[in-house]
Amino acid sequence: MESLDQTINSYLDVWLGPRDPRVKGWLLLDNYTPTFIFSVLYLLIIWIGPKYMQNKQPFSCRGILVVYNVGLTLLSFFMFYELVTGVWEGGYNFFCQDTHSGGEADMKIVRVLWWYYFSKLIEFMDTFFFILRKNYYQITVLHVYHHASMLNIWWFVMNWVPCGHSYFGATLNSFIHVLMYSYYGLSAIPAMRPYLWWKKYITQGQLIQFVLTIFQTSCGVVWPCAFPMGWLYFQISYMISLIILFTNFYIQTYKKKASSRRKEYQNGSTAAVNGYTNSFSSLENNVKQRKQRKD
Repeated sequence: MESLDQTINSYLDVWLGPRDPRVKGWLLLDNYTPTFIFSVLYLLIIWIGPKYMQNKQPFSCRGILVVYNVGLTLLSFFMFYELVTGVWEGGYNFFCQDTHSGGEADMKIVRVLWWYYFSKLIEFMDTFFFILRKNYYQITVLHVYHHASMLNIWWFVMNWVPCGHSYFGATLNSFIHVLMYSYYGLSAIPAMRPYLWWKKYITQGQLIQFVLTIFQTSCGVVWPCAFPMGWLYFQISYMISLIILFTNFYIQTYKKKASSRRKEYQNGSTAAVNGYTNSFSSLENNVKQRKQRKD
């Protein structure tokens, strides 16, 4: 394993140049192999998990979900607060900020961004809970792509550009995750579900986050500083891929379903009263479906 790590590290150093010495010896950062193995295991569990759960009852996980989501809400708030204060203390330039001119504030940003990287490993649990609860419809291409890629991307960010212009996307994402994980934590409590109305707006916030990140990253391209240009181009490309996937998710989840409900309502097949179906036609369809299953 040690020789494999040395070989991989030598290739990466040739390809990307010298690493930032400030993170040398930090947990999981010296070698890429552990991050890669975690990602492969994540994908294997996605493939094997549903097969394992096929003949089992779904787990509720209600209590642990509340604790898990509250924990990630607090961690996200901590990261957001520390990043905002670190940027303020270092006098960061919005348009372009290199990785060595912020003084002690740079180290504060580096420490927080390590937690941000590590949080991407913790967030693999999102998918594992979907499997345990048999909510397979939530394991989409977008979900798997986003979770599997972020851990790997941030390993590279932490080794080569662990502060400076890297702060912006992580700051916005931490804020969005405060809203998102607080929503999921509350939704795990059945009594709270009728009062949760902002799920759609979280997705809108994520799309706004990606657009703002592209804008801020593009500023570093137009008004360059000592921040490596290749990382800026990669960030813009990755954000574009997320915009495409999240926009598709938003249309499929909210626009098409809303259009479908309107059509059903106009055809008289659904009475939208407090969320209950109240029509003879839908009842007849259910009876027919049951008969078909028996046959």
